[in-house]
This record gives sequence, structure tokens and C-alpha cells, in this order.
Amino acid sequence: MIDIVFASNNAYKLEEIASLLPPSVHIRSMKEAGIEAEIPETGNTLKENAFIKADFLRKKGLNAVLADDTGLEVNSLNGAPGVYSARYAGPEANAKRNMEKLLTELETVTDRTARFVTVLCFVKDGDVHYFEGEVKGIIVDSPRGNQGFGYDPVFLPDGFNKTFAEMTLDEKNSISHRKRALEKFLAFLQKIEQ
Repeated sequence: MIDIVFASNNAYKLEEIASLLPPSVHIRSMKEAGIEAEIPETGNTLKENAFIKADFLRKKGLNAVLADDTGLEVNSLNGAPGVYSARYAGPEANAKRNMEKLLTELETVTDRTARFVTVLCFVKDGDVHYFEGEVKGIIVDSPRGNQGFGYDPVFLPDGFNKTFAEMTLDEKNSISHRKRALEKFLAFLQKIEQ
């Protein structure tokens, strides 16, 4: 059994990740580990932000930590919102405002192709490892569904007729960017635990 602290208190994200992990991996939120803090995301890339979060927990004396940063990259917007996905609509941003800004910017755009990218950073015994996953799709004209979080209501993955927010957690997890990054992470864990 490995005990990992996840660098987030986002209940949706933690539930999504926990549902993908085998019983041999126990994951806890920062709150469950007794850490109440907001970790500033000051990096210029998803990889930098994932490291900043993992390193924050490592400096708190935790031995095995996992952090992620996820971004939505829209081709016609030169990869925006990207690393700024969570705060795309400014300092008072929330999921609704971020989606509204995105849809406004895409009103007259025909190329609505996009991808979700997740970068995981795992730090154990001071060693740093990265794992990346992505899923491609398009941005729909208006939000659909009320599952998930973030940009899920406007992201339609390639080959599907439901947005992430119209899918059950199991459906989303079967194809998501986070799942693809976690699969790489789990393959790595199996190697080091042998």
C-alpha cells in the first residue's frame, strides 16, 4: 500500500482520480493531511504548475505527493486558455465566467478544435517524475450537461456525441486526459513497487 497526498482540495478532481486508482494506492486531499492552504499557480506551463504544487507539499515534509495541472488548449486561440484555464476570465473567474469568455471569443470562429491536457507531477523520496495525458475534441456552441467541472460542459471529445458534462463519471474516466496521465503514473508505480 502506498499513501499519497494529492496537492488539491478540489473534491471533484480527487473523486475522479481516486476512482481510477487501484486499492493498493491510497490518496488523500491536502485537508485530510492537515494542510489548509491555497497554492499559487505561478508557472508559465502546466508542468511548472504541477511541480510548484507537488514541491509545496514536499517542503511540508510529505514523502509521496501527487499534483496535477490541467489546461484546455483551443487551436484557433493559439493554445489559450492553456495554463490560465482556471483564471481565464480574470481574478474573479469561476467556471461559468471562464466558459462565457471562451464561447464569446469563439462566436465567429469555425475552427473549434481543442484538447484537454493534464500533467501529473509525482514526488517521492525527493525524486520528481512527470506523466502527461491528453484528449482531443471540439468546443460546442453552448454548455451541455451538469456533471464534471470546469470546461466539461463545452468540451465534446472526438468520436462522442456527449460533452464531458453529459457523461457519467465512469464514461468520462474511460477516455479522459486525467485517466491517460494516471495510466502512465500507475504503470510507473507498478515498476518501482516490484
